[in-house]
Amino acid sequence: MSLFMDVHQGMHGITEEQLSAAHRADLAIEAEEGVHFERAWADPASGTVYCLSEAPSAEAVQRIHERAGHPATEIHPVPVSV
Repeated sequence: MSLFMDVHQGMHGITEEQLSAAHRADLAIEAEEGVHFERAWADPASGTVYCLSEAPSAEAVQRIHERAGHPATEIHPVPVSV
């Protein structure tokens, strides 16, 4: 399993409740792709949302996000962290 940071654009004005609901939608189906979404962050002013996940591939992350209704704009592997 690898870590991934994905980015969503265009979520202007997202609230904490909406971010939580989107995260819960991912969590509800994540096991079907062997993904675990660790955490999500949002900047409502820019409309940018970030999600950290552990997954077998970036494609698995995107499939979950697509099924949950919020596909990622970018997905980056995170091979090194401290």
